[in-house]
Amino acid sequence: MTEYERWRSILLDDPDLTRELESIEGNEQEINDRFYRELEFGTGGLRGIIGAGTNRINIYTVRKATQGLANYLNEKNKKASVAIAYDSRIKSDVFAKAAAEVLAANHITAYLYPQLMPTPALSFAVRYLRCDAGICITASHNPAKYNGYKAYGSDGCQVALEMADAILYEINRLDIFKNVEHMDFDEAIAQGNIKIIGQEVVTAYLNAVQSESLLDCTDSGLKVVYTPLNGSGKMCVTHILDKIGIKDVTVVPEQSEPNGFFPTCPYPNPEFREALQKGLELCESIQPDLLVATDPDCDRMGIAVRHNGRFELLSGNEVGVLLLDFVARMRIANGTMPNNPIAIKTIVSTDLTESIAQEYGLTLQSVLTGFKYIGDRIASLEVKGEANRFIFGFEESYGYLSGAYVRDKDAVNASMLVCEMAVAYKKQGKTLVDAIEAIYKKHGYFLNDLMNFTFEGQDGMKKMQLIMETLRLHAPAEIAGFPVVGHSDYQTSKRVDAMVETKITLPKSNVLEYRLENGSKLIVRPSGTEPKLKLYLSAKGKTREASQSVIDLLKDSANYLLSISL
Repeated sequence: MTEYERWRSILLDDPDLTRELESIEGNEQEINDRFYRELEFGTGGLRGIIGAGTNRINIYTVRKATQGLANYLNEKNKKASVAIAYDSRIKSDVFAKAAAEVLAANHITAYLYPQLMPTPALSFAVRYLRCDAGICITASHNPAKYNGYKAYGSDGCQVALEMADAILYEINRLDIFKNVEHMDFDEAIAQGNIKIIGQEVVTAYLNAVQSESLLDCTDSGLKVVYTPLNGSGKMCVTHILDKIGIKDVTVVPEQSEPNGFFPTCPYPNPEFREALQKGLELCESIQPDLLVATDPDCDRMGIAVRHNGRFELLSGNEVGVLLLDFVARMRIANGTMPNNPIAIKTIVSTDLTESIAQEYGLTLQSVLTGFKYIGDRIASLEVKGEANRFIFGFEESYGYLSGAYVRDKDAVNASMLVCEMAVAYKKQGKTLVDAIEAIYKKHGYFLNDLMNFTFEGQDGMKKMQLIMETLRLHAPAEIAGFPVVGHSDYQTSKRVDAMVETKITLPKSNVLEYRLENGSKLIVRPSGTEPKLKLYLSAKGKTREASQSVIDLLKDSANYLLSISL
């Protein structure tokens, strides 16, 4: 309440914040939700609801985070520079300018994209311009009321834990109003403290994406419907598809232009059918081979495939498996497979990748959830001069990358590869549905599902913590009627199999994994970007029906498991 009153007493630079604070006067619950804590800065940067308060994304929380970053950089380098990008979300351009103004006032050169750009283009710019850090203003696939602030290191990866902690230390030393410096945007431009990123960088990024092309699609006849979901992907995706020879591309008109309110898809996440609904409706009239959708910051991609007269959505795991298989096969066919090739997936992604990797002689590495961990592995390879060994990385949440030119998932790259893959199978008279079925028949039906449980607000956060603590202290002996034969706690770095304990070598993370007697798995983790608890279910069977029946049992058991943990 004291902080609320302080905000009320100050003439705020954004009148929207003043109006919001006035509107909640006397409403203790609303005031508490905005001020009971500060948005937590971590390896994912900041993410929160747009609005007034310390627990909201606004120009003041953005400025404070940027001042913390500036203090950190100035301790390391007196001539630092930072690249900045932003997407179509509400106030993204405002927050990007606010960040640039703080950096400029702290004698740090800010390189700012002059238009919406995909998040991977920010990762590219950091490396291309040899910056010390990067900032991307985006909340990725969250609902319209959210925005966020992703921070990147000089290697183009999202900040690692050590750097995040150091920036957080600087942030925590600041008063949000008294200790933050910023200067006028136009004045900073005139003085050269803010520089606009030129077309040269955009062209270099698109050329880098195209360099990962595996198949000439000229005269392929592939017909595509594309939706950027009112986000930042339209210019880059349509350009790259044209360059590889995919000429018949129809953009969903209702979702073609940037709009942070996302009027036709309140939850602009290509993981969910609702977000693709307008595209699917257009597909019924146009009858393309493929529907491609990218999320607002164009780092995730989902698809629907025309198969036997119907449009079928493929999961993030299925697209990842198909792309891993396609990239490996085409690399061998094109004579571009490196020695000792490496593929990387996250721990919650399908184990079917292990069979694919073995088939093609790939070393498969598993990392924690979050593409930054894949980026870290690529960066480590680059330090050793072995970046070319990386051929593909993916996470089940629709994030893919086939080259070392960036350190983040890239839906521009993924859109290109999926279209090339569709062309390759079309020449054989097959669809991507046929292709994934063939892989299942060859390697087994690895089915996966994801359950999301939302816990908003202060009480919701406490409930999530209670569930994780209860499960950590009282590991279930059986799930869905199947005995638990092994479990892992990534927070304590312990793995137990048949009563034998071993050490997990990955960084600590609040993740619990239970392995069942029938080969199934259940993984529980709080989302790092949303107020959600995520449960990842996986099963393997000889038929799709057998695997699906186990998934259904796991779903029922998961609901019970959470209910008894509260």
